[in-house]
Amino acid sequence: MTEKDEYILAIETSCDETACAIVKNGKEIIANVVSSQIESHKRFGGVVPEIASRHHVEQLTVVLEEAMEKSALSFEDLDAIAVTEGPGLVGALLVGVNAAKALAFAQGLPLVGVHHIAGHIYANQLIAELKFPLLALVVSGGHTELVYMKDHASFEVIGETLDDAAGEAYDKVARTLGLPYPGGPHIDRLAHEGEPSISLPRAWLEEGSYNFSFSGLKSAVINTLHNAKQKGEEINPQDLAASFQESVIEVLVTKTMRAAEQYNVKQVLLAGGVAANKGLRSALQTAFSEKKDIELIIPPLSLCTDNAAMIAAAGSVMYKKGVRSNMKLNANPGLELKTY
Repeated sequence: MTEKDEYILAIETSCDETACAIVKNGKEIIANVVSSQIESHKRFGGVVPEIASRHHVEQLTVVLEEAMEKSALSFEDLDAIAVTEGPGLVGALLVGVNAAKALAFAQGLPLVGVHHIAGHIYANQLIAELKFPLLALVVSGGHTELVYMKDHASFEVIGETLDDAAGEAYDKVARTLGLPYPGGPHIDRLAHEGEPSISLPRAWLEEGSYNFSFSGLKSAVINTLHNAKQKGEEINPQDLAASFQESVIEVLVTKTMRAAEQYNVKQVLLAGGVAANKGLRSALQTAFSEKKDIELIIPPLSLCTDNAAMIAAAGSVMYKKGVRSNMKLNANPGLELKTY
């Protein structure tokens, strides 16, 4: 008798993407629909929580119906509903959580609350078999973390940002350079057109630390621009972007390499929105090209930014482990990554 296929429907509304996906057996994407709000937030230079929440309310039913239509499945075929419980914007999270609860209740399906960062890590399961122990470098707008995993759903944060996340630093530097939101892709593009000729700091912190700090680097970029302006000098934006990006990437890659060796991992996973950065992807590939005993996994661009397929992949692992949420499930903007 062949084992029945598992289908998880997932909803993701933690920030400014309304997403719904259906994933088969935790590894195969059947449908993955994302509605982005970037155009609505661009003029404000960042995400406005109230606007994000309203867009989620408007788009979620449309996105859900499209995902079901693309999958050619019925609700009777589904095994569970997974939803991003946190962290994220509380109003945005509430839209997804309440929709998932209503759907689970109406269809009599189990409900699984998922940590957003666990989702980013498990996006890699959609393209490769995970091998433990592994190390995940999570780099996004709100998070920069090194997460050690000795097994499925086992998360140990061995390093995290003490102030600005890498993505935040990118956005703030982009704003200083007069670049539109989101700033990451624009800085990445400029960096490839310039030379890292401007001296900028690297925050290594105390010896042996796997924590990160990008606030000082961001301030150094702003001060460099202000000082040049006061002297009537012109700073080449391409060179400044290249210098900033080199500083960020050098710290990220060096600490990831050191942690991978110390923890004797089989795989290193890249995860999060900043994982789409070409400079970071290239630097990691170069650094790990000689590490024949450590496999580097980098997800495609479509799985780096927020999406629901990654929530379904993480939800599948938790569902198999017997993790269930009840109708008291609530949005938790400060949810911590824990082992199940």
